[in-house]
Amino acid sequence: MDVQTMMIAVPILGLIALLFTYIRTRWVASQEVGGDKMALIAKNISDGAMAFLRAEYRVLAIFVVLVAALLAFAGYREEDSSPLVGASFIVGALCSALAGFIGMKVATKANVRTTNAARTSLGKALEVAFTGGSVMGLGVVGLGVLGLGSLFLIYGQMIGMDSHADVNLVITIITGFSFGASSIALFARVGGGIYTKAADVGADLVGKVEAGIPEDHPLNPATIADNVGDNVGDVAGMGADLFESYVGSIIGTMVLGAALLSGATVAGAEWTDGFNGLSGIMLPLVLAGVGILTSIMGTFFVRVKEGGNPQKALNAGEL
Repeated sequence: MDVQTMMIAVPILGLIALLFTYIRTRWVASQEVGGDKMALIAKNISDGAMAFLRAEYRVLAIFVVLVAALLAFAGYREEDSSPLVGASFIVGALCSALAGFIGMKVATKANVRTTNAARTSLGKALEVAFTGGSVMGLGVVGLGVLGLGSLFLIYGQMIGMDSHADVNLVITIITGFSFGASSIALFARVGGGIYTKAADVGADLVGKVEAGIPEDHPLNPATIADNVGDNVGDVAGMGADLFESYVGSIIGTMVLGAALLSGATVAGAEWTDGFNGLSGIMLPLVLAGVGILTSIMGTFFVRVKEGGNPQKALNAGEL
């Protein structure tokens, strides 16, 4: 397999992860919600979470555009950079926001369906809950591999990979993707966390202290806000945070591979690896892509019988 084929295969593996995510999301949505009261509470939580994300992302959109413009201007002035860093920043921010949105969307669907499934079967409840979690996990890695792989392929075709200077320029431009992902993760994690804790404290004060209502009682309107906070902070914020960490680890390894190539070139050594000296850069992308396939296969091994141990079922998926 030549380097061009590998560069094309990596984004395809990311698309496979997103396709699997879509299929599993449809499966979660097809499960029984339960009674009318359960459906109403779930809808209120979902609507509240969506309202928060819309408000948050509107503010973040302004921030992303301004920072991208500054990065593009700085890249234009720097000899070893490019205005395309701003474009990479926007793509990274969009993917990070989408990763959080996917996780939050499926969580609001899976929560009530897991509760309803637990009324009849432990195995079914685990299946619904695990499927909901796997959607966010594979959505994160799918967007990361698709985004990085596509940018590496596009910039490689635009700039070329004929010299270590060209390779370093491509890697420099791609680092904007990680910067965009980190920016969204910062605001999503911190903003969602503030909302979560404020709603939690407010619900407890009003319910238990003033009105004498038990904790998380549906008669307390602040309970809905508390559960909305759990979704936007612990799910949407976590999704963006995981995406940032995942992308950062891949790009960091790619930078090390580029530095290794540059060091060998400066030292006058001939790099013969069969991939035009790009093996150190392509390795993290290929490993991430292969990890997607193995993760998808692992999801089919997570099964538990009635009365069984859920932890053993989860361990089976890891093996």
